[in-house]
Amino acid sequence: DLDRFRLRVLVAALAVLALVWAGGAGRLALAGPSETVPDVRLRLVQPNIPQVEKWKPELRGQHFLSQLRMGSLPGEPPPTHVIWAEAAAPFFLAETPEALALLGEATPEAGLTVVGTLRRSLPGEPYQIWNSLLAVTRSGQVAAAYDKSHLVPFGEYVPFRSILGLSSVAAGTADFSSGSGIATLSLPGLPEVSPLICYEVIFPAEVADEERRPRWLLNLTNDGWYGHSPGPYQHFASARLRAVEEGLPLVRVANTGISAIVDAHGRVLDQLPLGAQGLIDGELPVALAAPPPYGRFGNALVFALIALVAAAGLALGRRARS
Repeated sequence: DLDRFRLRVLVAALAVLALVWAGGAGRLALAGPSETVPDVRLRLVQPNIPQVEKWKPELRGQHFLSQLRMGSLPGEPPPTHVIWAEAAAPFFLAETPEALALLGEATPEAGLTVVGTLRRSLPGEPYQIWNSLLAVTRSGQVAAAYDKSHLVPFGEYVPFRSILGLSSVAAGTADFSSGSGIATLSLPGLPEVSPLICYEVIFPAEVADEERRPRWLLNLTNDGWYGHSPGPYQHFASARLRAVEEGLPLVRVANTGISAIVDAHGRVLDQLPLGAQGLIDGELPVALAAPPPYGRFGNALVFALIALVAAAGLALGRRARS
């Protein structure tokens, strides 16, 4: 009868969910411990600067020097690369030779310090400002840069600002410009990396260049806007999903947390909690030898599964009515 048929459908649906869970658990059990990239030792700097103090002009120098000291503390083994959070240098770092020189002195030999900062167009060019990442060498030179391309509406820019007359949530008077899109950077001493600033990491199938596939994901963020709320935890969970989907390790550095090193299976190897000041010294996990299904097919796989489930539902519905 109809009730028995519905019960069988429910049991079948629950069985599918159970098989998915068992498959995931078995995959993790067979994966074994994470392998790591030789001769790479990362230091993640989480300064826990309150958002209300971060942009005060009289405190910017103090914040910068505090992170310099944290990044240059002794370690065993010592770090080869130091990574700061989004907008950790709350000024135009590339235009500040004194700050670049200090940063270079605190950078490991033959390594880099990767810093979130602001960048703007050169004099004489149309004015633009970017939310950026700079990789700085021991000599204080900028080895590479990346500009955030996926901007936050009403945070980093205001749609139709001139018409609506609105200001951004961040109280800025100028909109940020968008970068050129997903990039793969070659940085000295590191595997090729896909840089992602703030919520760029939450978009499935939009975190890695298909033509030039990276070996890891680097997410610099500042979740200080959300305080102690579900926001930072949701953001971190979304970032972990990208590691699982792409089969790529994820390194996440947040101003107030949650900073973490996540392997290519989505396992958290080390992390700093929300609202804590501290460092993570850890190794960089390796990428999977081949991308998982989602990393190969992207959202086409999702749409195929939706179509399959919809077709099954229609067929079962017709059977129930008959």
